Amino acid sequence: MTKQIHLAAHFPGVNNTTVWSDPAAGSHIEFDSFRRFAQTAERGKLDFLFLAEGLRLREQKGQIYDLDVVGRPDTFTVLAALAGVTEKLGLTGTINSTFNEPYEVARQFASLDHLSEGRAAWNVVTSWDKFTGENFRRGGYLAQEDRYARARTFLQTTAELFDSWSGVEIVADAASGQFLNTAAPGRFRHQDRFFDIEGQFNVPRSPQGRPVIFQAGDSEDGRNFAAAQADAIFSRYATYDEGKVFYEDVKGRLAGFGRERSDLLILPAASYVLGDTDAEAEELAYQVRRAQVSPATARNFIEQLWNTDLSDFDVDGPLPSFDPVVEGELIAKGRASVRQLAKDPVALANEWRAKAEAKKLSARDLVIEVTGRQTFVGSAATIAETINRFVQDDVSDGFILVPHITPDGLAPFVDQVVPLLQERGVFRTDYEGSTLRDHLGLKYPA
Repeated sequence: MTKQIHLAAHFPGVNNTTVWSDPAAGSHIEFDSFRRFAQTAERGKLDFLFLAEGLRLREQKGQIYDLDVVGRPDTFTVLAALAGVTEKLGLTGTINSTFNEPYEVARQFASLDHLSEGRAAWNVVTSWDKFTGENFRRGGYLAQEDRYARARTFLQTTAELFDSWSGVEIVADAASGQFLNTAAPGRFRHQDRFFDIEGQFNVPRSPQGRPVIFQAGDSEDGRNFAAAQADAIFSRYATYDEGKVFYEDVKGRLAGFGRERSDLLILPAASYVLGDTDAEAEELAYQVRRAQVSPATARNFIEQLWNTDLSDFDVDGPLPSFDPVVEGELIAKGRASVRQLAKDPVALANEWRAKAEAKKLSARDLVIEVTGRQTFVGSAATIAETINRFVQDDVSDGFILVPHITPDGLAPFVDQVVPLLQERGVFRTDYEGSTLRDHLGLKYPA
């Protein structure tokens, strides 16, 4: 059976993807950028727009990280505004379960689902980062072993709030003009080791019942959390071989939670470079990668792993010959730090040196190599064929597109690749439903 492809668009915010030096790169905080990006996605009949979340600007050597100076506006504010300038496009926001409270988040998503007439989705994430957590609580962080335990009960609690209006019949009395109900709407009580709350939820049940739930974690706990409770996964496995292994692993877990394979969509992030020919696209992709990793960006990246001030380091030469500093305070703070993600900094540095020597790469070229390449590079026909092959081969159920120019970098894909997928009959020519669950082919909660 031929699968239908799901496509979405990621407005990246602060990131390592956008080519900020390109004159076409626009603001990441002015509403017009979000509006243009969203309306382009809707013109292409994409499923949804995806917003990441940044709760604190990264720092390096005590200064704001170069790529973060743009700032990050509030997710709900942006999505609510976009609901008024779009009609069908889904609106997905990343909201942290570690540093928020269930009542507040449930109320915001239920309101967004009403405002958008059923187009809201929630990417549930956790955080162990003390640096970020200082904005929210004394001590700054939640113990790592508690992150997913809190996330699971956080999601369960919000579901209870979303469902607290289920079965409530609100009727108007013709004589008095007052509203009468057969049960107390919104009453809830939840108690566990993370939450002890009781009260009344004040937003009626929304068009989707609950927002579509996304999850982005890749750990064993993260995969089980997604298999048990998520509707879709924002995956980082966009290559064929890695994607197929991830797809089978996560889909294979669903039966253990009483779910079917179609109950969970796997949607990797995918960057792309389009050209009139494959050769032209390859040349453009090379230029884009070098623009994304400027000498200053490369130096910052290497400093993160080596945990050392390398202000005078020549990034066009070899990597540092000494090992990373493993003791003491980290010079880079924030979730994007490669050092914080490296389990063994010395082993990773040795791996980088071996790769650089084998391929005769400078330090900057090595950073370009290890920070990833564009997922899809080629002509529109080549990219359409590749995307279709990946989906039909169960590498993914579709892709969340990440252009390197915002807000207008999505337009070439919409204008050139989408029509070819439509011609193949694997992507819609128009929206058939009105809610995001309709777009994604997901069940409505009972």
